[in-house]
Amino acid sequence: MSAPRRIDIEAIAPTPWKNGAGMTREIAMSPAGASVKAFDWRLSVAELERGAPFSAFPGVDRAIVVLDGPGMRLVDGSGALVQPLQPLATWSFDGGRELQAELPHGPCRDFNVMTRRGRWRATLRVLRSGAEIDAADATLLLAVRGRWRSEGQALDRMQGLLWDTAHGPVDVEALDADGALLHARLCHDHRP
Repeated sequence: MSAPRRIDIEAIAPTPWKNGAGMTREIAMSPAGASVKAFDWRLSVAELERGAPFSAFPGVDRAIVVLDGPGMRLVDGSGALVQPLQPLATWSFDGGRELQAELPHGPCRDFNVMTRRGRWRATLRVLRSGAEIDAADATLLLAVRGRWRSEGQALDRMQGLLWDTAHGPVDVEALDADGALLHARLCHDHRP
């Protein structure tokens, strides 16, 4: 089984957005060194200071979860509400869809997983207690609240483990009663 790489979100240099509304911390992209138009999958954390349009990624599936802040509203071009996003609630959508984030109650930090449709697929969930994580082609575990342990490593808030190649089942243990652990599972898409 491949060994995971330790991740510390706060140690990843942020890239400011061109529109000035926020910044992104890229956790990983496959293949390594791919452009944002040619990746198979991408994991990142975005920090939104104010409402702004989401970048459109045609041919890409996205999943998002608010990690910090009071949540956001996603609206379409007409301003109609598409999806309210509460903290730690996941939502999956077509990355080519034009959406705008509104922050009626203040700044937010979110996690995004994007996969090239037809090549990869991802599931995103938030764990509240220990569990066995299924085998996958790539996996990210990220401590959002509380302390966790996996593979003999303690994880504090915004620290995680990344397997960017296939691995077997992995155990995770909650060290605090009020914890939340983000689990992003990525698999090759072999569907016809």
